[in-house]
Amino acid sequence: MDMSQYLDIFLEESLENLENLNQGILELENNPEDKDTINSIFRVAHTLKGMAGSMGFTDIANLTHKMENVLDKFRHDELKVTSDVVTVLFKCLDTLEQMIHNVQEGIDDKIEIDEIINTLISIEKGEGIPGAQEITPEVDALGSEYDFSLNEYDKNIIKEAKEKGYSVYKITINIYPDCILKAARAFLAYKTLEDMGDIVKCTPSVEDLEQENFDRTFGVVLVTEKEEDVIREAMKSVSELESIVMESLEEDEEAVNEIEEVKENNIVADVKKNSEKAVKEEEKSSKKVNQSVRVDLERLDKLMNLVGELVMHRTRLEQISANHKLTDLHETLEQVGRISSDLQDLVMKVRMVPVERVFNRFPRLVRDLANELGKNIHLIVEGEGTELDRTVIDEIGEPLVHLIRNSADHGIESIEERKKAGKSEEGTIKLIAYQEGNKAIIRVEDDGKGIDVEKVKRKAESLSIDTEGMSDNDIRALIFMQGFSTSEKVTDVSGRGVGMDVVRTKISAIGGSIEVVSEEGVGSSIIIRLPLTLSIIQALLVKVHEETFAISLGFIDRVININVNEIKKTNNKEIIVYRENVIPIIRVAERLNLDESENEEKFLVMVNVGEKTVGLLVDDLFGQQEIVIKSMGGTLQNLKEYVGATVLGDGLVTLILDVAALV
Repeated sequence: MDMSQYLDIFLEESLENLENLNQGILELENNPEDKDTINSIFRVAHTLKGMAGSMGFTDIANLTHKMENVLDKFRHDELKVTSDVVTVLFKCLDTLEQMIHNVQEGIDDKIEIDEIINTLISIEKGEGIPGAQEITPEVDALGSEYDFSLNEYDKNIIKEAKEKGYSVYKITINIYPDCILKAARAFLAYKTLEDMGDIVKCTPSVEDLEQENFDRTFGVVLVTEKEEDVIREAMKSVSELESIVMESLEEDEEAVNEIEEVKENNIVADVKKNSEKAVKEEEKSSKKVNQSVRVDLERLDKLMNLVGELVMHRTRLEQISANHKLTDLHETLEQVGRISSDLQDLVMKVRMVPVERVFNRFPRLVRDLANELGKNIHLIVEGEGTELDRTVIDEIGEPLVHLIRNSADHGIESIEERKKAGKSEEGTIKLIAYQEGNKAIIRVEDDGKGIDVEKVKRKAESLSIDTEGMSDNDIRALIFMQGFSTSEKVTDVSGRGVGMDVVRTKISAIGGSIEVVSEEGVGSSIIIRLPLTLSIIQALLVKVHEETFAISLGFIDRVININVNEIKKTNNKEIIVYRENVIPIIRVAERLNLDESENEEKFLVMVNVGEKTVGLLVDDLFGQQEIVIKSMGGTLQNLKEYVGATVLGDGLVTLILDVAALV
């Protein structure tokens, strides 16, 4: 059978399962006695193993199987959860992630897993990991109330089986409460046991199992020549079984509970289930059920492009209608405009994804950094439900990794330093997200030592950077320069001077801005402002010399008329005093190497980039318009002054200015 057609589904679900395992194991370390968490992790690992085995990825299945064995020891209290064991499990997840990445990229390189498998085997046996210990297995509490009374016929069969050297087992099976196909799992378990020998009695009956007329527990009396270990190994092939209790049944054993009690329990459960089902059916008739479906991101991109084209052509039609004064067409276009706007909003919402998808990886990152640096660090995450466009989500992961690593290494002090400073031993890093207007704000805060301005200044001067006349904020912003680092030595975490440069480059590339606020001895805060979407934006069209440019309204605070004679100079920089505030001025024509117009009356577009307010000097305004951002292709993609281009209603291609880069 050709399994390649299922590869995309396997990759998508495997990565999702790995993310769930990362979160689950991290939660398990904090709450090692939480059986629900352990069972949840075990089920995810079991699912991943089954999927990998079905696809023929033997190494992935083998490694996951060994992980599953360790998790099974947790479930049955045969092994204690320790930080050392959790670290090994995280190494397993990292290895699995690399293996799945290789499958995704078509890389045939084999990853060696023998060492980590041997470690898992050692853990499973309770060897080599401090704190691991074997405990004598106890009989599962679940199912202990389910027993069987045997009639004379049953007892005669058991007696004859014993005389012939057969073993007789009383087996109670519990299915997970959230199992969807309960009847199917029960029937598979029954058939597996039937292959091991002869089933003398089943409670409830096989018919009841098939019709799901039972709660989630059933039992059988099995006559077999197989050993208990062989039967348990065979039952591992059936998933969604919470526990299997096996007891040897002697021929003269009197049952503790009558079989009618078991039947009664299941009848009560069945009545309860039917009543609940009736209530749900009634609710369903009056309440719509929420449903969802997975859609390939490429299809959403195509849909967004089509909506973008529709918006462009609508704008073109509106201009034609205005030029020719076609009243009938104008009325129709108003309707089309409303529909296309609603369609655009809907597509935008479909593409919106919670930042939780990115934030989920950071608790594990902070844990590993704290262990590596020998620090005590606690991560607080807030606002993970804030939504961003999928294209923005895909780009912010790497910058946030660099910022958190920077906070852990440069920001949070060692335990000894924090004690001397009168702080708690545990440092705190906060990752906060929220929406502000048409922008999303992400803040990375720490309660560490803050940024030493003098230290940054000395480093800048050693690199021949003139800091004279620069404010403290400007000096702090130097940490975003390429090759700039205040670390005295290079480590695995930092010191190469590339991390913060990557952050600024990435954030600017998606039309965002970044600023740093810090107080020495108190802590630092990095503030990132991001556009909610990168596809369709509201923009102001401006004229510079003979060219037309677009500026995103997200940056614009206000626009004022200005006479060039009002511009003053200080420290060789042009400024204007507006409402008692000094506003630096950037001549857009000069910055873009265009000729300056001779007209003295111009417009000043005041934009906000972080905490800075700057005036962009332009010649004229053409009004506000909804535009579709198009990338400029490989040839022009290195032009830092532009975020892209758009096509206006008259067919003119217009460049969109990157305000953050200009400022």
